Amino acid sequence: MRVLVTGGTSGLGLAMASALAATGAVVALTGRSSERATSAATKLPGAVGIELDVRDESSVVRAVDQAWSRLGGIDMLVNNAGIGMRSVNPRFMTHPQGFWEVPPAGFRAVIETNLTGYFLVAREVTPLMLAAGSGRIVNISVNHSTMHRAGFVPYGPSRAGSEALSRIMAADLRDTGVTVNLLLPGGATATGMLPDNMPAGRDLLEPAVMGPPIVWLASDEAAGVHDERIIAAEFERWLRDRNDERPGQR
Repeated sequence: MRVLVTGGTSGLGLAMASALAATGAVVALTGRSSERATSAATKLPGAVGIELDVRDESSVVRAVDQAWSRLGGIDMLVNNAGIGMRSVNPRFMTHPQGFWEVPPAGFRAVIETNLTGYFLVAREVTPLMLAAGSGRIVNISVNHSTMHRAGFVPYGPSRAGSEALSRIMAADLRDTGVTVNLLLPGGATATGMLPDNMPAGRDLLEPAVMGPPIVWLASDEAAGVHDERIIAAEFERWLRDRNDERPGQR
């Protein structure tokens, strides 16, 4: 399995890239810094690091071309690159801002990264997958509550938009051999996106929670799985229920 993971130098992206590489997948992970991407890749077996700014069309074209060439193709795209609320309000958990207080430049930066970035990378990869006859796209999302929480402009709208984009991608690609699925942690996760002065007593998920579901989505068992929304923290139960519902599975 040849996998391109955007935003793979830390947090959820690095956790997924690590889990995939540990199972034998060949992974290209990206970051805005070529040095950071290369450094992260050297710690994973067989991985390569590629510079990518998902907001920039020419950067996307160049990075996808490099990934395709260095991996010998791309079987799976994991759209993960994103920025959070700290970029517009470092104290967003304790001192939320009204949407009217958010600077337009900060709004655009989050939307361009979290929504437009997903579109641009998938737009570049999908024709290659269609020509190859198959492929898998996994778009990383968040809980629905985050999408409409007070003080969460622009992060909430960016993730709501990327989830809607994913569902439309799935509809457009149905019966083509290219599958699209959503994957989310299932709660606040220790990725560095939360403020340092978080209220005490809040339990955070570890990024490693994303490992088992992304490895499964890359497996033969997941071939043909399409338009699903998988919550990583509930993955084992989801998979058990799914298998129980399939004829001949017990």
